[in-house]
Amino acid sequence: MFVYAPVLTRDDPRPIEIVHALERALPGIFLEWTVSSKRQLVTIPQRDVWLANNRKNGGFQLVCNNDERYPVMISGGERPAMRGPNGQAILDVHAEVPLDENGIAAAANVLEGIAESASAIWGHASLQSFGSEVAQQIRHSVHGPEYSPRGLPMLKLPWHLHSPAIPYHLGWLNYWSAAAAQAIGFPDPTRDEELLLHSRRTPSGGWIVPLTDATLDLEESSHLDALKRAYERFPEIGGRAGR
Repeated sequence: MFVYAPVLTRDDPRPIEIVHALERALPGIFLEWTVSSKRQLVTIPQRDVWLANNRKNGGFQLVCNNDERYPVMISGGERPAMRGPNGQAILDVHAEVPLDENGIAAAANVLEGIAESASAIWGHASLQSFGSEVAQQIRHSVHGPEYSPRGLPMLKLPWHLHSPAIPYHLGWLNYWSAAAAQAIGFPDPTRDEELLLHSRRTPSGGWIVPLTDATLDLEESSHLDALKRAYERFPEIGGRAGR
């Protein structure tokens, strides 16, 4: 899971709130461990105080549950302005949750909790392998191909987007803040009837929007078709509108 949010300010409470939200969404999970500079797991006696006092790379250090059978972890880092949309720095929050039956059932709540606590602009939850698919969609040159090997549209690099409110790409579960939803034109009752059947509003006025019931698997033709339809519906995503 990734969410993209405004950068942290001094004494920003969001790192603590983000971790609490993840724990609430996964009952029984406690993120009270971290990885030392020697790459060893160490316990954190006063986790919230430690989070408040240990910033790293403009974000917050990794915390995890130290359970090899069910590893859960989260961290945050700042994407510098030169690599951010419209020359703006962005906070990237990255969480990993096992997508077993329980993880899949909780995924929407986890994404919503993290995103809302981060005051995120947009975010997504997808299988770990999905990143390699998105990488094949990135347009590095104006002379590059129009479509990826799977027939998905090519996307602009994040720092070529004109607004932080525009999502870089789609995922299995999508979080769109009110600003992001407005930027891409969601929802339109006449065109988004199918998506709205399974979508829900968040307390801040954003949306959780799944593209498929099961985790997005592009080896499944119906899933690939759903992703293609969503890209066709939202040409603003990835900076494709008007180019």
